[in-house]
Amino acid sequence: MSQKNETLPLLLSLIITIGLIFGGLWLLMGRWEKILNNQNSSNSIATKKENQSQTVIKANTANAPSNCDVTNIPQGIFSYGGSTTWATIRRDVDSVLQGICPQFVLRYIQPINEKPGSGTGIKMLIANQLDFSQSSRSIKEEENAKAQQKGFSLKEIPVAIDGIAIAVNHSLNIPGLTVAQLKGIYTGKITNWKDLNGDNLPIVPLSRNKEAGGTVDFFVENVLNKDEFGKNVNYPSTTTEALRKLAITPGGIYYGSAPEIVPQCTIKLLSLGNKSDQLIAPYQQPYIPQTECPAKRNQINTQDFRSGNYPITRKLFVIVKQNGQSDQQAGEAYANWLLTPQGQELIEKAGFVRIK
Repeated sequence: MSQKNETLPLLLSLIITIGLIFGGLWLLMGRWEKILNNQNSSNSIATKKENQSQTVIKANTANAPSNCDVTNIPQGIFSYGGSTTWATIRRDVDSVLQGICPQFVLRYIQPINEKPGSGTGIKMLIANQLDFSQSSRSIKEEENAKAQQKGFSLKEIPVAIDGIAIAVNHSLNIPGLTVAQLKGIYTGKITNWKDLNGDNLPIVPLSRNKEAGGTVDFFVENVLNKDEFGKNVNYPSTTTEALRKLAITPGGIYYGSAPEIVPQCTIKLLSLGNKSDQLIAPYQQPYIPQTECPAKRNQINTQDFRSGNYPITRKLFVIVKQNGQSDQQAGEAYANWLLTPQGQELIEKAGFVRIK
């Protein structure tokens, strides 16, 4: 009887011990599976973010020659980025270069924590995050100074001409503006269209933010003469958002790169001049009215942009590091190809004015 009483507790203890061991193993395996799933999820998110921030320009081989005849072009993958004004060039022009020279791979880098633009691109170039950049304005002195602190200088190579077009709501009855009047609007000194022989309507100036990029920098430098924006200026985040707001705002006005603005159907384009009796349209005559758009679209005034008769034009630049390394070689080869007859023809088809 005594032996039977001792055996039962031992058997129960053994069963409990085995149960605890298996229970612990089950919990450990469940925890390990959760860790693996979290790790795989994190890797998936990281890969997705990387794919969103890096885009390899795909080749357009439809009309591309079979041989790569680009002077001193390096082989490898080269990162670039910068101005949003260059978006159509990246899409329509660079893809042709990829078809000609597949060994010269262009990878567009989207900034992660900042808005894309000329200034952001130059900043990333100085930080060695890009091999070369694209800009719709010239290099600033302070940018070159920062580059020199890193052991190199910056060089700008002009490859195209762009104009700044002025757009208003379709209902606005006004023929055009002088550059001085445009400055008065954006510095807050002119606040009603009746002061410009228009309707008794408050002016609603729209502009992308100062940090947005080269177009705003150029406008502040060359139209506002470095004066501050007026307190009544609205700041949509993108040109697309600005045009949507302009279409529903009777007193609205907006400025932007001509290839982005001139073909639009939802807005009205204004002529511009240094004098009121010398207004120049940013579009080719005759003007295409809204009723015929989008079957027909207005085209940029190439002739007056190239001659300088249109009062607000600028150059587009490839920004290159002067460091004697492969990134300098890549930037110079890219710019030199854009300056070839084929590159200039493609730039013109993308909506800009050829520089040569």
